[in-house]
Amino acid sequence: MIEWVHLHGIRIGITIVLGLAIYLFMLYLVPRIIFRTITTRMKDKLDVEIRKRSRTLSRVLQNTVGILIGLIVLFMILAEIRVNIGPALVSLGVVGLAVGFGAQSLIKDLINGLFILLENQYSIGDVVKIVGISGLVEEVNLRRTILRDLDGTVHYIPNGEITTASNYTREFSRVNMNITVGYGEDLDHVIDVINRVCTQCAQEPEWSGKFINTPQVLRVDKLADSGIEIKIFGDTLPAMQWEVTGELRKRLKKVFDKEGIEIPWPHLRVFFGKGPQDSAS
Repeated sequence: MIEWVHLHGIRIGITIVLGLAIYLFMLYLVPRIIFRTITTRMKDKLDVEIRKRSRTLSRVLQNTVGILIGLIVLFMILAEIRVNIGPALVSLGVVGLAVGFGAQSLIKDLINGLFILLENQYSIGDVVKIVGISGLVEEVNLRRTILRDLDGTVHYIPNGEITTASNYTREFSRVNMNITVGYGEDLDHVIDVINRVCTQCAQEPEWSGKFINTPQVLRVDKLADSGIEIKIFGDTLPAMQWEVTGELRKRLKKVFDKEGIEIPWPHLRVFFGKGPQDSAS
């Protein structure tokens, strides 16, 4: 037993230590190589896009390299203890072929996941909508995507089920909001007030870094039942559109109250007395 430990145990230990050291070194090296490569190829993109893309590819590559290193270490240990790995490899190939025929959905997940990564459809940190579920991308690999919605619920979605992916935070986001005013308001005055509020918000130090351009009135969007809808349009940094939209709504409500601009709401009119037929008679 002692002789076996001296003969094989030390080699097995060295193999495990080397495998672990290589894996830890790859964990350190891969993100830096990926970041430099992505930075070179995406020089015209925002820093946040470069970081999201780098983090996504780094995790996928780290997981793949970890699996490969683990398999190599396993086969080296089997060879060291005199296990003939030739039949094992053949059996593994046969099993893999059988699994391939029986697990077509898994193959579909892997292929679709590969295209998601190659085409950069979305990355970790993006807010997306896939298979009818909206949420923050917490992880994406070749097999599945993990989303966390606003309720904090985590959704595990196989990539093979994804036919359409809507990315809300790719490169930039957009404020696209309607605000309704009463029919009795002077529209030119209302538009001036809205543009002034948006400009003031975009110029404040706390908010200026979240805008790409200042939101402005795009058009009178609709003559609705209870009021006139005015569309406000502008671009923000990725994922900032919801925060900016909420701030603009709050500011516009305060200014409208000060300016005496009516924000209408549905009214219910109740009549007491005779109906139209009774009055006619």
